[in-house]
Amino acid sequence: MPSVDGVLFDYGRTLVTFAYPTDDLLRVLNQFRPRIEAALGVPAPEAETILHDVLLPLEAFIGSMSEDEVDYMHVYRETWQRAGMRLPDDLLHEILDAEQRCWDRAARVDPDAATVLAWLGECGIKRGVCSNAPFPPEMMRRQVESNGIAELVDGVVFSSEVGRRKPAPEVYLAALEAIGTTAEKTLFAGDRVREDYEGPVALGMRAVVVTAHAEEPPPDGIPAIASLAELPLLL
Repeated sequence: MPSVDGVLFDYGRTLVTFAYPTDDLLRVLNQFRPRIEAALGVPAPEAETILHDVLLPLEAFIGSMSEDEVDYMHVYRETWQRAGMRLPDDLLHEILDAEQRCWDRAARVDPDAATVLAWLGECGIKRGVCSNAPFPPEMMRRQVESNGIAELVDGVVFSSEVGRRKPAPEVYLAALEAIGTTAEKTLFAGDRVREDYEGPVALGMRAVVVTAHAEEPPPDGIPAIASLAELPLLL
C-alpha cells in the first residue's frame, strides 16, 4: 500500500463499543419522572414504559440507511409525543443530555485503539474520527473527550454536524478537511462495508473493514483485518 498521510476511523464498533445501559437509563428516567408528571399534569408512566415506548424506538434513527441526517431533537420530541407525553423543549433537552451521559459511561474503548492512535501520531500520520451519529454534536464531543479518544486524534466529524450520513461524500470530505489530508493519501477503517468501505473507496480513499466488533463479516474480496492492532501492517 502506498504511504498515507492520514487514517480516518469510524467510531462505534471500531474505536469504541457499547452495551445498552438499561439500568443506568432506568435510573435516570426515574429521576425525571416527578418533573415529567409536573409538566403533564397527570401521573408519569413508569421508567420501564418510557424506555420501551420512547428510547428503544429511537434506536432506529441511529442505524438509518438514509444519507440525510435527522434533526434529532425534532424526532426526539415527536417520539415522546407519540408515546402520549408532550413535554417542553427545555425539559426534553435535559432528559436527552442525561440519557447521553449514560451512553458516555457505557462507552468502552477498544483495547488496541489507544496504542494504535498513539503510534500513528508518533509516525506523523494524521488521525481522525468520521462517524454517523444523529445526536447533538456537543454531546458526542463530550463523549470522545471523556473516554480519551479526542486527545488521540487530530479531528472529529459526526454526521449531525454535517447534516449528511455516510456514505454521503460530504461527511468524508468534512473529515478529510478536519485532519488536513486528501482522499488519495488517506486510509479509512471501520466496521461496515457500505459506510466504511464502499463510501470511502468511491471518494478515492483506501479502506479496510475491522471485524473485531462488526455485526457481520464483510463479503469475500473486501479487505479486512481482525483487529485495530493489525492496522499498522497496512501502512
